[in-house]
Amino acid sequence: MVTVADIRAVALTLPRTTEHLIRDRVKFRVGQIVYAALSRDETVLGFGYPREEREALVASDPVKFALPGQSDMRFQWVHASMAELDVEEMTELVCGAWALCVPKKLIRERLGDGYL
Repeated sequence: MVTVADIRAVALTLPRTTEHLIRDRVKFRVGQIVYAALSRDETVLGFGYPREEREALVASDPVKFALPGQSDMRFQWVHASMAELDVEEMTELVCGAWALCVPKKLIRERLGDGYL
């Protein structure tokens, strides 16, 4: 199980990331792009994920992952139960979401060439 502190510890190490409290929800963003957000009750992590791969991720573990509500399907977004995630998997998901919204040069500097 991951906590808000675990997510914060990863997200705030990523370049250009800022943390915001918006409508009682913790959100992490680069500029105006939100790449990770917590539900108000802090039990669900929403994160950016490649649109074409979302359904496969959810199908791989429907207890852990879920698609967002219909009104948010236009975004590249997936939800994960924080109780089902471990720190290593959360780190991979948060870093992947961050990588969707920053220049490739910055990704290489932070995560290395093997990430691309």
